[in-house]
Amino acid sequence: MSFLLTAAQMRANEARAMKSGAVQGIELMERAGQGALDAILRRWPEMAGTSGRALILCGPGNNGGDGFVVARLLHDRGWDVDVRLFGDIDKLPPDARTNAGRWTERGPITPWSGWTGGLLIDPVDEHQKPVHQPSNDPWQYTLIVDALFGIGLTRPLDQDKGFSARLPEWDLRDAPNRPRIVAIDIPSGLHSDTGHVPEGGDVLWADLTVTFHAMKPGHVLADGPFYCGTTVVADIGLKDDETEARLVDAPTINLSKAPQFAPSDKAGHKFSYGHALILSGNKGKCGASRMSARAALRIGAGLVTLGCPGDALAENAAHLDAIMLEVINDAATLTDYLKDDRLNAIGLGPALGTSDREKAIVAKVLDVNRATVLDADALTLIAKNEDLLNKLHAKCVLTPHGGEFARLFPDLAEDLKNGASKIDITRQAAHRANCTVLLKGADTVIASPDGQTSVHAAAYDRAAPWLATAGSGDVLSGLITGCLARGAHPHQAAETGAWLHTEAALTFGPGLIAEDLPDQIPQVLRSLGARSSF
Repeated sequence: MSFLLTAAQMRANEARAMKSGAVQGIELMERAGQGALDAILRRWPEMAGTSGRALILCGPGNNGGDGFVVARLLHDRGWDVDVRLFGDIDKLPPDARTNAGRWTERGPITPWSGWTGGLLIDPVDEHQKPVHQPSNDPWQYTLIVDALFGIGLTRPLDQDKGFSARLPEWDLRDAPNRPRIVAIDIPSGLHSDTGHVPEGGDVLWADLTVTFHAMKPGHVLADGPFYCGTTVVADIGLKDDETEARLVDAPTINLSKAPQFAPSDKAGHKFSYGHALILSGNKGKCGASRMSARAALRIGAGLVTLGCPGDALAENAAHLDAIMLEVINDAATLTDYLKDDRLNAIGLGPALGTSDREKAIVAKVLDVNRATVLDADALTLIAKNEDLLNKLHAKCVLTPHGGEFARLFPDLAEDLKNGASKIDITRQAAHRANCTVLLKGADTVIASPDGQTSVHAAAYDRAAPWLATAGSGDVLSGLITGCLARGAHPHQAAETGAWLHTEAALTFGPGLIAEDLPDQIPQVLRSLGARSSF
């Protein structure tokens, strides 16, 4: 799936399918349980050939019903299965109660209110044998399945009535020969729309999370990837149509993927591919803008000019060849230079400076109403000057990191800190600023004023922690500027830049510094092959 579904959207999808008569709830539950088991056996094929022992933790809703199906399927494969229920079997939803009944034809259901204590590892024991209460011994299991609460839980886990918080599996993560832990839909206690753990709550973690039909925002936002381990999507037969995500009055949340856009004239000359201007700060502080300019050129802008004060000209000339140089001392000289309307994209901010000179430059750039990326010092100036904030327009892309976002939108940043969805917060920022906002992070969120939203998750097999290096954001702003020069819509340019930025880091690998990123772009573009028209 190329989109994410909130919990409300997922429930609406299921309800629509059942109301239409296309499927019954009990059938969806059967497919979910089978899909979960199939994913488990794909992840650990050694579990397919031999029987093992499984602990299935079932909750009071339909997530627990999925767990009963998994229990039955494992039992029928010869496994020894222990099923525990947090809740009252008579109060289960109808389909979950039906599957509980099917399980009781095979084995008992043990009432359960959580673990009574953590698991301790005896540091003296060279074999790392656990010290435990016999009834709470995870080591007796090959597999533990969390089918407790799923995507429906929004309150802290340990505030759930009667639940004893803190499962001992917390202590298992680094232990040898431990059971494998699988979450059905999402680890219990993790908010499926935000990826946050509600304040005061606990959360289980998993080696494998099996979700259904589409990933949820919580699988990729905030702490989600850490707790989910690896997330896979199981097909349960709902419509594979992106329009199905447009439910409950919420726009689609796209999950970023390899870029697809092409320039308007493949057979044209360099001006057909756009002319990008990158504005630089004073001498000794030009490295960030040079990296931005190189990124814009590598992504395929036909021409890139670095505009800098006169005293920085020699420094930049010593480092640059294909990138042109222009002396831009102030807003007045910038005004003259911008008379060339072939210059169609502007990037500014990295090490630009924050004096009155730079404020006037930012104001002039915004006044000409061209495709513009604003980063770093430009964002600081906008945060300090409401008149600049009011000049933002639909052709702009803001690329703040968390600190810059907090200066621009302090109230929204506080909401995010208190557990709000990064998607909702970025949407509000885009609406308020009247332009595209790319809020950086491993869970980068891109939102535009029309509600269009994308998440680029540098997580799971796309995790690139070595991107946390000085200057990498300057390269990102250059990539987006280059995409704008080539004719991309601001949202598309931001999405493409974010994807290529991470892909370049993955191509290089550990040891990356920001200067390495632009030179990885050609290899990344070649690897796209038929998937892209670059």
